[in-house]
Amino acid sequence: MIILIVDDHPLVCSALEATLTGEITDCRVIQAHSGAEAMAIVKERDDIDLVLLDLKLPDVDGFQGLSQLRGAAPRVPVLVLSGLEDARLAQLVSSHGALGFLNKKASAAEIVDAVSSVLAGETVFSSPLGVRTLRGRERDDAVGAIRTLTPQQSVVLRMLGEGLLNKQIAYELSISESTVKAHVSAILKKLDVSSRMQAVLMAQGGVFDQAIGPVSNSISGSASRPVAELAADR
Repeated sequence: MIILIVDDHPLVCSALEATLTGEITDCRVIQAHSGAEAMAIVKERDDIDLVLLDLKLPDVDGFQGLSQLRGAAPRVPVLVLSGLEDARLAQLVSSHGALGFLNKKASAAEIVDAVSSVLAGETVFSSPLGVRTLRGRERDDAVGAIRTLTPQQSVVLRMLGEGLLNKQIAYELSISESTVKAHVSAILKKLDVSSRMQAVLMAQGGVFDQAIGPVSNSISGSASRPVAELAADR
């Protein structure tokens, strides 16, 4: 059995490797410290049984690493590790194809149990999958912030919720990658967040629909307005 651990902290990888190899019979571990390194490994090998993935990597943001791995090796189950424990994040991870979501604060026994369960074809989520909706002032602030986005920035936020890479967004909207990066930077600034993942989480639970209208399946679960139509509004 071969498990690929993807985390940019070597000490975390080593601790996980020691835990898994010590508790799971015939377990071998391969380490990757970036999204690019993980992609190279799954493309080169067809004997990976499980990927243990940290969402926060130096070269990919949020769900990009998960989307890339699922695209390159769709048959390999992925168990996501994160320092955050949020029902909305767990739900998004599940919608992007992961079979499990586990907080990094989990005990060694919990990690081993989760890995064993995912390897057996089960799903494991340490947070409930019901979406935690924002309420009161918190929700009003999120709606107000999203309403400050331009039409094309709204489209880009929707695509971030789908886990698309910058180059994929650029292709879909017929714009340059540098323009996409500028839009993402503007989105993060307007929403007062530091990462794509936080931006997507802010728009979850119907907040995006309330702010913009029924645009995104991935963010809000509603019918989509054509991308070209929204992009033309810019």
